[in-house]
Amino acid sequence: MEERAKINLFDLDAYNYNLPEESIAQTPAEPRDSSRLLVWHVRADKIEHKYFRDILDYINIEEDLLVLNNTRVIPARLKGVRLPGNGQAEILLLNNINDNGEWRVLARPGRKLKTGSEIKVADRVIKILAEEPDGIRLAKIGEDNQDVFNFLDKYGSTPLPPYIHAENSNKWRDRYQTVFADVNGSAAAPTASLHFTQELLDKINNKAWVTLHVGLGTFRPVKSQDIREHVIHKEYCEIAESTANKIKDIKARNGRVIASGTTVARTLEALRGEAGALNTDLFIYPGFEFNVVDALITNFHLPKSSLMMLVAAFAANLLGNTEQAQQQALTKLLKIYELAAEMGYRFFSFGDAMLII
Repeated sequence: MEERAKINLFDLDAYNYNLPEESIAQTPAEPRDSSRLLVWHVRADKIEHKYFRDILDYINIEEDLLVLNNTRVIPARLKGVRLPGNGQAEILLLNNINDNGEWRVLARPGRKLKTGSEIKVADRVIKILAEEPDGIRLAKIGEDNQDVFNFLDKYGSTPLPPYIHAENSNKWRDRYQTVFADVNGSAAAPTASLHFTQELLDKINNKAWVTLHVGLGTFRPVKSQDIREHVIHKEYCEIAESTANKIKDIKARNGRVIASGTTVARTLEALRGEAGALNTDLFIYPGFEFNVVDALITNFHLPKSSLMMLVAAFAANLLGNTEQAQQQALTKLLKIYELAAEMGYRFFSFGDAMLII
């Protein structure tokens, strides 16, 4: 029998797949837990097709711990005009750099918004303070961060991904938010948890929260052909003492830690399940050894994205994380994506979910 050619796991093209435009979800499922759920039993090489509300069938009420990201998406997109003149300008707030209302932002048009440039939004003038690599700017948005959040609530718009073609993104301001969102700071939603209703969560005894404020690290495309050269932008993450204690308790009882989303997985692995906070640039791709996460809830991700690489790495861990396991996991993941598209699953932020166990 001819031996199958090995995949170069570090080649960006290995994470590519073809997706019909109509497979990209433009609206969320209603109710939230009516979205579809593909269950991938990795070791058994078995797939089930369910609805998200069926996830209760796969969570042991006593022995498993569900961990969720309590970040809140802020209306981070501001539109205004450049000063002097009236040329259009737009900024997307990424993360605050201090408590004085200074933030890292993406600014358009970048070539015209240099250090010292000013943008008028409503009755406020926002100043570009400095330039950083990758088109990032430092900007003074307000007097302090509470002032910034108040201003955004009044004049900002929901930063939906560009593949969602909504005429008015604020139509989805509540829906592009988890039902438990609590801590201001994200420029994008932790989408795996958009499927949970409060009623569904109330049926899960053991749950805990971490915080990762989603920014460029999560959604910026991988451009390096050798994925090992890709640099993840730092994102703030935190594990509270109470969550760390729950993780220790579950592990001591040989239960599973179930991460709701790649942001939760990165937080848990960056801090190794211990209480603390840091700005993480952890990039997870095949070969990475997971220490905390035992099961993963996730959406269907963009081709060649760092999130696909994380999912492939996690599945490989369940198979033993040998080179053969890494090859097998990525090959199967791509076949699952192809099957999901054929079966009408909805992809990306407003799309359906996978449970990987």
